[in-house]
Order: sequence, then structure tokens, then C-alpha cells
Amino acid sequence: MLKSIINILQGVLNQLFIPKSLLLCFLLTILVGCSSTRISKNQKNINSILKSTFYDNQFTGVLILDPQNRDTLIALNDDKYFTPASNVKIFTLYTGLKLLPDKIPTLKYVKQNDTLYFEGTGDPTWLHPYFKDNTALQFLKGFKNLAFSTNNFQDTKFGPGWAWEDYEFYYSPERGSIPLYGNVVNLFEKDSLVVSPGYFKPSIDRKEYPYLRSITKNEFFIQEGLMDTLEIPFKTSVKITKELLQNQLTTKIEHTTRFPESEKKILYGISTDSIYKRMLFESDNFLAEQLMLAAASTLSDTLSFKNSRDYTLQNYLTVLEQEPRWVDGSGLSRYNLFTPTSFVHILTLLKEEIPEKRLFHLFPTWNASGTITNPLQSDEIQFIYAKSGGMGNVYNLSGYLKTKSGKVLIFSFMNNHFRKPSSQIRQNIYDILKSIHESY
Repeated sequence: MLKSIINILQGVLNQLFIPKSLLLCFLLTILVGCSSTRISKNQKNINSILKSTFYDNQFTGVLILDPQNRDTLIALNDDKYFTPASNVKIFTLYTGLKLLPDKIPTLKYVKQNDTLYFEGTGDPTWLHPYFKDNTALQFLKGFKNLAFSTNNFQDTKFGPGWAWEDYEFYYSPERGSIPLYGNVVNLFEKDSLVVSPGYFKPSIDRKEYPYLRSITKNEFFIQEGLMDTLEIPFKTSVKITKELLQNQLTTKIEHTTRFPESEKKILYGISTDSIYKRMLFESDNFLAEQLMLAAASTLSDTLSFKNSRDYTLQNYLTVLEQEPRWVDGSGLSRYNLFTPTSFVHILTLLKEEIPEKRLFHLFPTWNASGTITNPLQSDEIQFIYAKSGGMGNVYNLSGYLKTKSGKVLIFSFMNNHFRKPSSQIRQNIYDILKSIHESY
């Protein structure tokens, strides 16, 4: 079409001795101007939406950036602090990519005389119900005398600001140096009740009870006729870790508080990318927390969220315009405070440092109904690659937006203190992102 117009105009303007190159410049200027007008109009429409009554009586922050030319498309309260919920996992991803190797450190060990001494690194995949990794266990089976230490775990089992009543729910397992089975008990009905790990089967009680588990001990309560698989966190302890390991290794293991003073060797497990992807796609709090501990294991022998967080902030993120209040790896805590600008900044760093194919493989696609774990083969759906984050009165979305012109934009939408259904918030976000996708 453009070529035909040029040919017609060139024929007319040849008599005026206007070069074809000038004509092309003239036409391109018109086309770019039209495009800019369309984009500018769209920006005004979006700003009008953000000032509408829908956003009254809630707190909303938005930043949408074109990283190619550093052009800010939309900005509203982008330097204000919000409760981020699971958007924190984007910072956990960045920490892991900076500190962890391609395969996760799964244990550290020293062989002294006839005994192998070992300690965990926080690797969450040992016998995990999804990963089912037994790399460490297969290694340990090669030794007759084993002794393990948990002294390197210098953190609390629960993060600061976590809701105490969440202890019984699948999304709030305890943290530790040698987590087993994801630190949860899986229960489902087949011909009879199936319990994994079977170690806890004697602790299952079929009776009406207000909670799934006692708050002080490993007593579990389920009703007859269980329809779905239940995942209930168990209380961890040295005794339980020891007995679960012994059941797998069929050999006696000692717990020790004294580790030999020799250089520790490291055994590596599965691909860290597989853990990052599961963390982001499932918004898995347990994986996020344990990844921060595993990252700390690469810095010293101390497993502590604070160590990996502080190292990342002080060595890679000193240029953040607003320093976050970052208290856990998962976003379970309402003590966390981040700005949309901080999320756009770290997403920009990820885009600059990670090949796009790999990066978009790790991030879930998203539409108005929420995160899609199995993306449909539809261009209409697969233009948003983002991490959502929600809890009571909070819904956020931060990630990447592909436009029809081929650009990749970076955005962060943060919504706090609303009382309307989250589905309405999601739909509004989707409508805005889709309009930018189509016009930019």
C-alpha cells in the first residue's frame, strides 16, 4: 500500500524535481506523527481511567516504561510504598540468579575417618512432592556412618509478620536447612487414605476439628470422604528430620552439634531454573523462602534470609531510588514495602542480563482471570509475562508487555486497600495493558 502511494506521488512530483528520498522522509514523518498521536491519545485515556471513581477509596500505583528509549508511558504514585505480596518473588528470582549456580547446592560435607558429616543448604527439592529429587539421598547411601548438623540454620522457622493462623495451610510451611517432602504432609483418598510421608500416618485423626493440625504438635485432623489432595505443613524438628532420613536411607544417622573444621565440599542437585519457574508459576512461598537460604549458603556457612538479602541490596541494587523494606523471600509478610519504580528497575535489570527466551520461559503468561500455568497457543493471551501478588485487600502485577509493534514494555501495577473483588482489579489491569499492546 505504502509503495503504491509513493509511486503515484513520485510520478506527480517528478515534475517538481523532488527526490524520492525526501518523499519517503515526508511520508514516514506523517506515519510516525499519526502513531505518536494515537499513543498520546491512549495515554490520556489510561490516565483518565486511573482517575475514575473505580480507583476511589483505594491506593494505586502504576509505572509503565519503554526500556529501549527510557520513555515513561504512564506514571502514578510510582515512588510510593505498597504492600507487594508475592511480587517479592521477583526480587527472590534476581537474588537466585545472582548468587546461585545453574544447579542448586544440595548439601555440604566433610569426610573424617569413617564418618561423613553433612549439613543442608536449604535446597527445597529433597523428596519434594513435585521435584521428587533424591540426589542427596543417593549420595548419602554410599556411606555407612553418617552425622548431620543443623547449626548452620540461623533463622526463624516462620518469617517476620507472617499470620500465625496460617500455620496449617499449604502455603505456609516452616523454613529450615534440610527440608524434606516440602515440609508438608500430602493426604488423599484412593482405595484407602494415602499419606506421604507415611511416617505421619499414625498421627492422622479422622474427626471434626476446627483446624487441620494442632498448633503445638503433629496431630492432623481430616474428615471422612476426602475429595481433594490436602497439603498440611508439619512441625519440623531435629528428631523428625533424623527419623525421616533414616527411613529413606535404612541406616542409623547421628545428629551432631560439632562439625569437623575442614574445607567443606559441595554436592549439587537439580537445575535452579526449574525451581525458579515453579516458584513463579505456582507462586510457591516455600520454594521462595528456601531459595533465599540456598543463596545465603553460597556466601558463608550461615543460612539466613538476611545474609542473602543484604548482599544483594549492597552489591547489585544500590541504585534503587527507593530502598525497599524487604523482610522475606515469599511476600507472605505485610511488613514488606516496595514501590512500582523498584519493581520496574529490577525487571529492567533482568531483561538486560538474561536472554529474553530464558526470561520469558521463567515468567508465567497472564490474562484477566489470573496467571496461566499452561499458556494457550494464542497471541491474544501471550502478550503479558508477569508475576501477580495477592492477599487480603492487595493485588499487584509486575512484568513485561509485548506490543503489536514488537516492543517489550516493563510495567508494575500495585493496588492496596481496596474492598471490591480482586477479579475487578485484574480486569481493569488487563484492559489497560491490552489497549497499550494494541496501540504502542
